[in-house]
Amino acid sequence: MRKPKELFRIRQYARKYDRETGKFIINISYETAAPEPTERVIGVAEGFGLGIDQWQKFVIYDNVELKINSQDIVYITGDSGSGKSVLLKALEKDIRQDMELSHINIADIKPEQNKPLIETVGKSLEEALELLSKVGLNDAFLFLRTYEQLSDGQKYRYKIAKMIESGAQFWIMDEFAATLDRDTAKIVAYNLQKIARQQGKAVIAATTHTDLFEDLAPSIHIHKRFGKEITVSYYPNNPAKECSLTKEMRIVEGTTEDWRKLAGFHYRSHKIAAPRKIFCLKRGEELCGVIVYCYPPPTCFGRRLVLPKMSMKELNEKLSIITRVVVHPKYRTIGLGVKLVRETLPLSGTRYVEMPAVMAKYNPFAEKAGMKKIVEQPPPKEASAIAEVLSKLGFNIHLLGSEKYVLNKLQTLNHKDVAKIKEAFIKHSHARFMKYFFCHMPFGRKEAYAKAVIEASLERLAHLIKVCGFLMQTKIYLFWNSDNP
Repeated sequence: MRKPKELFRIRQYARKYDRETGKFIINISYETAAPEPTERVIGVAEGFGLGIDQWQKFVIYDNVELKINSQDIVYITGDSGSGKSVLLKALEKDIRQDMELSHINIADIKPEQNKPLIETVGKSLEEALELLSKVGLNDAFLFLRTYEQLSDGQKYRYKIAKMIESGAQFWIMDEFAATLDRDTAKIVAYNLQKIARQQGKAVIAATTHTDLFEDLAPSIHIHKRFGKEITVSYYPNNPAKECSLTKEMRIVEGTTEDWRKLAGFHYRSHKIAAPRKIFCLKRGEELCGVIVYCYPPPTCFGRRLVLPKMSMKELNEKLSIITRVVVHPKYRTIGLGVKLVRETLPLSGTRYVEMPAVMAKYNPFAEKAGMKKIVEQPPPKEASAIAEVLSKLGFNIHLLGSEKYVLNKLQTLNHKDVAKIKEAFIKHSHARFMKYFFCHMPFGRKEAYAKAVIEASLERLAHLIKVCGFLMQTKIYLFWNSDNP
């Protein structure tokens, strides 16, 4: 019995390296070949007047020349079945064999299913926060979710974080963003090209969708039609200036009701005290983001480095504090935090604006918007001492912000260990701890505070530990002066 012919034949090679352009010049030819003909197949060929040579060979690529370097953004489009995936595989093979450059295929990324995201990327907490923030998973709640608990769009962003972590020079993606809704796909495309260009990486993405051109801003666009027809276009390798969706958004004055609609996406308390002005970012009628300006508190770490001592009346007249900035998770990583801050600072109504922020350490959007970083506030010694006691009792310090986690952990302890925690809070008292029990008297009285801690239920103690977890976070103090915008 004769051995059947191969179903596919491919010829490809990197012909040369052009030093002037820094590009590899690749020639690709590809044709399909059928197995030995059966009686039915011959019948079809005869019935439709097909010659045996026509039937046995179908050319998809005929000596196509491509010029690609190690920092290009390559966008391959075309109808299903036109040969996009064939080209992608050919390029991947060539990158591996001839260019000898590292690459990663998004299809090969296998997420760890049962661990919180924060445990599955980066060599340290700081690196993990930075990687996840880069791709828009910069929500404290998302850090603690598992991969399976993410939406399709969030899963795609997570895989991009893993591609960054890999350090590979080429990022390869077939069916790029094909399963995502088109708004999310555009956001992912914009974010992908931005990160790749910042990192000096190359992207090769293939998809049937042609609506991502503006956001991906490719340096090479390959459009494949059926048969041998193909169009290859080259463009300057410049990043997209902004996501196409941003052009559809506008800043308008908002209300506390607008804040409440997005409050669930913010990692801190939903309560806001003494709001002065609230602004919204809207796309049509859709609420995309909110920023809250409030009257300033009497004191704030870092303030005395930029302002002289003032009465409360003068502070209220001259100073506002940004207490909340939240962007809907769908629209993160396309610069909306920057847009909200930059465009509303002049509308705040005060000469000065301050902003203490935790996430500013990993996502410096306020600095990009024109605010100046003044100082970093390390955790107070009282919170650090209590955290040390909790650590010795088996608490994960990084999870103290989860009241549910803390309460579950407290319920596993004996009375002696719970008493140790209460003793630590009494010995290392802090104004924020006292404020929890005596909100009308922020600095409280030590005797009354000690009694309240001793009598606290596990639920109240869990909340107190959450406050300690918040104090353990490093905060950045940012400042804006309208005289020096």
